[in-house]
Amino acid sequence: MAGQQLNRTDHFARLERLCPLRDRYILRHLLIGLAVLTGGATALIWLTQSLHFIGMIVQHGLSLLAFLHLTLLMLPSFINVILPVTCFLVILWFYQRLAGDRELTILQATGLSPLRLACPGLVCAGLATLLSYGLSLWGAPLAYHHFHRYELEIRNRAAAFLLEEGVFTPVSKAMTVYIREHHSDESFGGIMIEDNRVPSNPVTILAEDGLTEPHGDALRLILHNGSRQTLNRRTGELSTLLFQLETLDFGSPHDQALSPDVAELTMAQLFHPQGDLSTHTRNKLLIEGWTRLTGPLACLSYGMIGLLCVLRGRFSKHGNIIRPTVAVLNVVGLMILSLMLKNLAERNPALVPLLWGTVLLPILVGAALFLRDATRHYRLGSSTEQTSSSPAQ
Repeated sequence: MAGQQLNRTDHFARLERLCPLRDRYILRHLLIGLAVLTGGATALIWLTQSLHFIGMIVQHGLSLLAFLHLTLLMLPSFINVILPVTCFLVILWFYQRLAGDRELTILQATGLSPLRLACPGLVCAGLATLLSYGLSLWGAPLAYHHFHRYELEIRNRAAAFLLEEGVFTPVSKAMTVYIREHHSDESFGGIMIEDNRVPSNPVTILAEDGLTEPHGDALRLILHNGSRQTLNRRTGELSTLLFQLETLDFGSPHDQALSPDVAELTMAQLFHPQGDLSTHTRNKLLIEGWTRLTGPLACLSYGMIGLLCVLRGRFSKHGNIIRPTVAVLNVVGLMILSLMLKNLAERNPALVPLLWGTVLLPILVGAALFLRDATRHYRLGSSTEQTSSSPAQ
């Protein structure tokens, strides 16, 4: 029993040396604030963006679960975009509050260097960076891939609801569908289809009845007991084919083609694209890949700016206004600069190192300044100890 208590005491002693109570206090409040602010901002953006899909839900009678499934797939992309900003705001706000309450002054008076005080903020920014890398490299592309496919599936299913009785409905630029009556939500009676997807051989299809079902990323129309008439415009010959079962695939009335978006491509597809692509398209894919690698570092970069503006320098009345303003202006300037460099790098990939420079420069400058302050603080502490010990000798 005594040995177990001794081991437990040693464990707590090592934990206290590794992460003191003050660091755990600061880190806990930073993580809670980051979760609350990121969650609130994400919910607000999700609410505004989901309004675009309410019309689709109301018009086509889709369920609430379908609406939630579609819109929740956008959340990883939202979180990945706003996480660097929320990380910066939480670090700046909490450390500024500590400075305003003189808590930082008391901690500095106990002999703690700015680097030691910045450790909880750096840990919070580091955790946010790891989360952002997970979302940027895996979570957001995968979620957007499912979002793109599910949205197209919903639109293709909605095409069946747009087929009205006694109306010639254009389901695409080259295809028109006429139905005599609805039997149910997905089955029809008395169908006529004009298919001009091959202009030299237009096709007219007549069927007694049919039904629709989703087929992959398209909508499939299954026809029963009908005829297929094909006209050869060169010879003027009309050929007729009778059938008992015929299937026909067509897209949504929005004529939306299934083409992968840049946001859903994997890193391998971005850096090693397949197919005959133009130079501009290849550069765009390449810059998207580099952006996914550099973007998450903005969490650590912006957090470092907030820590530098609060922890370096002496306390003053005007510092409560000037320092946060300077920090916000620096972050806004870096965000604008990164957007400009991204657009310019799509035209000239040689500018890719500048993308790394915009996120690494604040980190390197901040680390150098904090290390210099820590070294100076250590030298001052050593000289003070030597001065105090010399009279005793």
